[in-house]
Formats: sequence, structure tokens, C-alpha cells
Amino acid sequence: MKSLLLIFLAFAGVIYAVPQSGRRTATRTPAPIQPPLHPEPAIKPPMPTAAVMTFLPDRVRDRRIRTLDDKTFRLADFQGKVLVINLWASWCGPCRKEIPEYESVRRDYLSREVKFIGLTVEDPAASSSRVNKFVRETNFGFLLGWADEELADTLANGKREIPQTLVIAGDGTILSHWAGYARGQSGNRLRQAIENALK
Repeated sequence: MKSLLLIFLAFAGVIYAVPQSGRRTATRTPAPIQPPLHPEPAIKPPMPTAAVMTFLPDRVRDRRIRTLDDKTFRLADFQGKVLVINLWASWCGPCRKEIPEYESVRRDYLSREVKFIGLTVEDPAASSSRVNKFVRETNFGFLLGWADEELADTLANGKREIPQTLVIAGDGTILSHWAGYARGQSGNRLRQAIENALK
């Protein structure tokens, strides 16, 4: 029995040793990391900015804009008047804060040649009830309409921020354009821009 065990162990050792013969052990050196063919620059160039729009294009002036109550108007309908255009949205917190300041300015110019227009950038099919609720809650007295994507992009002139305000002279020259809301200052800024436009 003992000899049978010794023969088995010897046989197992031979089987293990045969495949191992001639094998050399060596540590592999990893291949060097090759630089990319077109390395990324350390500093990325700035994105090109849109040219500042200084005049309202005819395609915008003549475009039919749908009001919240399903009528239409064109900016060209107010030729000769100073236009105040406010881009807003019902989901925009700063818009809600800005409207009372702008409403105060609007009431001061009721008898002047100034037209106040508020254009929401929202989709009428998805947001109509929310937009109308927002307008009721804020007492937004501007002429209100829907700005489709093309109109909003043109008026925003590359700025991706809401709210935005444009003040446009009677001949279509854009005199002022700013984005954002500044508490307690936006109304005064709008009033000053209107006064400059009326000169």
C-alpha cells in the first residue's frame, strides 16, 4: 500500500514537471503609452459669439405672433413706437420678480408712444394653462404672445438666459438689450432705456 502511494506521487511529479521544462520566467515590461495622433490643446478656444444685433430684421418685424388669447399681431403694427420686448417664462423665478417693476414702468407710459410686449418662450401646446395662471397671478399687463423657437433665438441673439429685455426705437434700431433681473434696479434700467429711446 505504501509503495503504491509512492509510485502515484512519483508519477504525479513527472506529469507536473514535463510541461514546466524549458519555460523561462520573465517579467513583462508594459508597452509605452503612445501619445494621441491629434492631441487636445491645453486651452480650448472660446466658442464663437453671435454678432450683436443692432436692428430688428424685417422677417421678425413682419412675423405673425400669436397672442395668449389666439389673436395675432406683428411688431411692424407698432411702427414709429418705442417697443419694449420682454422674453419670459412661467417657470422663471426672476421673471415673476421682475414683472411688478416692469408693470410700474408700463403704467407710467400709458399715454406715450411706447408699446410693451411680453413673449413667453414656452410651448403653447404643453404650457397654455400654466402660462395663463402665471399671467393672472402676476397681473402682467403687457401685450402677451408666444415666441416660437426661431423668433426667441433671433430676439435673444445668442444669449441663453431668461428673462431678457429689448428696447427698440420706432425705426427698428435696437437701443438696449440685457439679460437677467436685478432686484430693485430692473425697473429703473427699463425707464432710463425708454427715455433714451424717446429722445
